[in-house]
Amino acid sequence: MSELHAIAKKLVANHKGLLAADESTKSAGKRLASVGLESTEETRRQYRNLILTTQGIEEGISGVILFEETMWQKADDGTLFVELLQQKGIVPGIKVDKGAKELAGFPEEKITEGLDKLRERFQDFYDQGARFAKWRAVITIGDGIPTDYCIEANAHALARYAALAQEAGIVPVVEPEVLITGKHDLSTSEAATTRVLQATFAQLADHRVDLKGLILKSSMAISGDECANQATPEEIAEATLRMFEKSVPSEVPGIVFLSGGQSAVQATTNLNAINAKSKGPWTISFSYARALQAPSLAIWKGKKEHLSAAQAEFLKRLRANVKANAGLYTREDEA
Repeated sequence: MSELHAIAKKLVANHKGLLAADESTKSAGKRLASVGLESTEETRRQYRNLILTTQGIEEGISGVILFEETMWQKADDGTLFVELLQQKGIVPGIKVDKGAKELAGFPEEKITEGLDKLRERFQDFYDQGARFAKWRAVITIGDGIPTDYCIEANAHALARYAALAQEAGIVPVVEPEVLITGKHDLSTSEAATTRVLQATFAQLADHRVDLKGLILKSSMAISGDECANQATPEEIAEATLRMFEKSVPSEVPGIVFLSGGQSAVQATTNLNAINAKSKGPWTISFSYARALQAPSLAIWKGKKEHLSAAQAEFLKRLRANVKANAGLYTREDEA
């Protein structure tokens, strides 16, 4: 287990964070369509190439979560993306879940699938260079939901995945995402996410998962996107840290946030507020997808002549979040 502990610590060391470059084919298609590009294997490769070949990415990224297709793809110069990351001292990771599906009998709730043959898949991913993985559960806040059953079912799946990952020598990133969509207020988000985290760590304990060899990827406690009274960054920070104090054991080396529908600047601002107030035992960082990549994608639009400007924008967002990990980000960093 010592190797798992070392990798987990590396993933959140030195104010660095994770890049979630693991959009599924469907999600990548939506991203590309937003800038007028058709989603093909080649355009998806070019999108990954845009980000992963950025000079200086290793300044702020310790690990990259890849989609399965990307594990075997190559950069423009013919280097496997996995090897490119390794050369930069970045740990390659892999998304292993098969997506959230309807939870039978529970309208508007979902269960994540992908446990079948996961042990064998982990061996393939390990052989290809993956040293950490991610599994995402999806929890919705609404009228009468999340139900206890939905929370328990997803927590159980997360724990089974985590145990299989550690068995394979792979650090599990455990992601129980509580969606931002809805009219709920900050206190409702805090209460629901606390329930989810407590259930998740209870299942992890039951499955004998080594907490020193995993990373929690969490939602922030945050107002729903349709809520009339949006919480301030300071309120979000206080609620989020209360949530962790009630839920996350001290053995966990790091907590990374998903951006979860926040704008790029909003995600950075809230991360900064949380780190400025945090006195807990965990290193708190980021594991962003859109909040790091979307501004670059909007500049690039599939055009080679825009590559340098797009990569410069990616570095700007990355450096802003590294400063937020230290609680030192200001709006002047957006200039």
